[in-house]
Amino acid sequence: MNRLHDMFENLKQKKEKALVGFVTAGDPDISVSLRMIISMCKSGVDILELGIPFSDPTADGPVIQRSSARALANGVSLGKVIGMTKKIREETDVPIILFSYYNPIHAYGNARFYQDALEAGADGVLVVDLPPEEADEMTDTWAGDGLSLIRLVAPTTPGERMKHIAESASGFMYLVSKTGVTGSDGLDTSEIGQHTELLRSVTQLPICVGFGISTPEDVAAVAAVADGVVIGSAFERLIEDNLDNPDLVSIITERVCEYKAATKL
Repeated sequence: MNRLHDMFENLKQKKEKALVGFVTAGDPDISVSLRMIISMCKSGVDILELGIPFSDPTADGPVIQRSSARALANGVSLGKVIGMTKKIREETDVPIILFSYYNPIHAYGNARFYQDALEAGADGVLVVDLPPEEADEMTDTWAGDGLSLIRLVAPTTPGERMKHIAESASGFMYLVSKTGVTGSDGLDTSEIGQHTELLRSVTQLPICVGFGISTPEDVAAVAAVADGVVIGSAFERLIEDNLDNPDLVSIITERVCEYKAATKL
């Protein structure tokens, strides 16, 4: 069973695009995080990107950096994220992508990570700082191809480089909407459309676009040209603004519903 493939095919039949939701595992704490994530998956998130907290998340903006720091302060480790993945899988069939920097995976053990993540019910992994040329160190230890390897492509990536990156990708391609870090302002949908077309010319994989998407209007605009829309900083900003609010789960769930409605063509 390939949950990612089935999900994209199902959405295509319904004329919808995928809502990809990123949250840092264990933020604001493990208990609330679990309840919130399960609610998000049951309310419209089509793919869950479960962020593994890391001390030096250099590709992320300040909002996600702070969320990672909060999770680390709560004692969240890669092992605990895999434990959370298992609990989430017991509640939903939504595809789960583990979003990480390479250091935590390397420290955990590449082969052990593959086996444990797969057994917990994860569907793929996105390693932000591991280019194709260096990835064999990780994937050569894997006992199979059960985990999709999601690849990132920047708007400044030339077509030939896009093709090379896409050749080792599976599941879907993650197209960064613009240069900069996560959560930065400004979204040029015409440029996103051009970059999406270029990427489509070198891969048959679905294309999901992220970085800087924060409003339902942004979602609708990106959904018009891509197969999926990735939202992360906007969710984490909402969490940060409601850390002590007992209604946090319902607030996040309502926002998920608003975003999901904007993915329907």
